[in-house]
Amino acid sequence: MLPLALRHGLSANAVSVIGLGCGTIAALAYAQASAPAAAVIGLIFSVAWLIADGLDGMIARATKTASALGRTLDGLCDHGVFALIYIALACAIGTTGGWVLAILAGGCHAVQSSLYEGERARFHRRARGEPLAAVPVPTGMPLVRLYDSVAGSVDRVSMPFERRFGAAEDRAAFGAAYAAAAVPAMRLQSLLTANVRVWAVCLACLIGNPRLFFWFEIVPLTLVCAVGLYRHRRVERRFVFGATPHSLLFPSEQGHS
Repeated sequence: MLPLALRHGLSANAVSVIGLGCGTIAALAYAQASAPAAAVIGLIFSVAWLIADGLDGMIARATKTASALGRTLDGLCDHGVFALIYIALACAIGTTGGWVLAILAGGCHAVQSSLYEGERARFHRRARGEPLAAVPVPTGMPLVRLYDSVAGSVDRVSMPFERRFGAAEDRAAFGAAYAAAAVPAMRLQSLLTANVRVWAVCLACLIGNPRLFFWFEIVPLTLVCAVGLYRHRRVERRFVFGATPHSLLFPSEQGHS
């Protein structure tokens, strides 16, 4: 859809607003969770929101128009829409227990998403052959700093790997070897994307029990997050404690052996 958007002069911010509108309609549909037709409408507009959420960033990169406003709108699309959906489902349930579940699930979602974004950024940076010199210090608004602090919390644990990475003479080869080993862990963690949640919300509503989505968020997705983090750290430890061939880390020494 990128060529079509560029041809019609759609800005990244306009697409973000369209996505926010689609997400709001999806939330209003899910407020009528007992009606199967409403769940289908919610799914359709949720998918439209996901498309817009991906397209706005592509437009911003293609037109070099990234801005603070754009990042704010993108954040609203990423997290604001899900907040609306959680509120809509809690309203549809209509009990105190439903609201408690919504709050617990929302908290789990926020932590899972932040950790996954950190893992994804970490994976792609390393695959490009770029070790981390020091743990980044979060900046910006308090809420943004909190989100980034959670996303970057793993960096403190992973610094031994980063130092080993930085010591490699062929960082590109080291990064490629790491990426090949880390792909299974990242594939598991891809279950934490918005795509999976969108389908899970619709399915729970079609079954007639929106609470199932909240429990899916609290238990299985939290387990996926924990296991994915553990498996990724195991990959790092294999590199730190010598599972990587010495010739990859210090190739110049091979001529003297």
